[in-house]
Amino acid sequence: MRPVKVSSEVKNMAEKILVVDDEENILELVRYNLEKEGYEVLLARDGAEALEVAQREKPDLIILDLMLPGVDGLEVCRTLRQKSNVPILMLTAKREETDRVIGLELGADDYLTKPFSLRELLARVRAILRRTHGYEELARSQVISVGGLTIDPERHEVLVNGRTAELTLKEFELLSFLARHPGRVFTREELLERLWDYEFFGDTRTVDVHIRHLREKIEADPSNPKYIKTVRGVGYKFEEPGP
Repeated sequence: MRPVKVSSEVKNMAEKILVVDDEENILELVRYNLEKEGYEVLLARDGAEALEVAQREKPDLIILDLMLPGVDGLEVCRTLRQKSNVPILMLTAKREETDRVIGLELGADDYLTKPFSLRELLARVRAILRRTHGYEELARSQVISVGGLTIDPERHEVLVNGRTAELTLKEFELLSFLARHPGRVFTREELLERLWDYEFFGDTRTVDVHIRHLREKIEADPSNPKYIKTVRGVGYKFEEPGP
């Protein structure tokens, strides 16, 4: 793959991106293109090193290959999510469908399959970081309180019957978005375009996995949800439960 130049809408403020891969050619290619975009790039070649660098450097985004020597990418993702909400973009082989789903369930925000387009990689990186920075605007929104559910944008906190629900950044964003549009049905494609902030490239199960994981954290009975409803054949909506 040749390096490609993609113009930036806004000059990046030297966000730190940790790239984790055991293939040296991929590491160098991704680093070269990210540095051209103005990002500060950190590298790790195995899972143990990735966890060490992530803890020390506190990156703004992690690009994580799932197939790593020693501690694999899924375990890295699981460990990171116990301590941090840093956005994670997974890199997977084309046939690793099960691992992609598991990675999303463990809290990864997005994924790309190898071989990937550098243009698409850079678009995903910009989108994820743009959405992350968008919490400054979200923080000015009012607290949403429905039934036993409270969403506090400024504190980035969700309470369910007074107890804190530990959500990832993407789960918090998804819940907040749906709750700010009660009763409105959104297709999976619309949610991908609005919340992942790029045109729909592929698998809508990304949304399904995040919805399922979110329900497990906020619903008393995830199989019979009272907040996030499935509209069969269409998509999802947030419903304000009755008295």
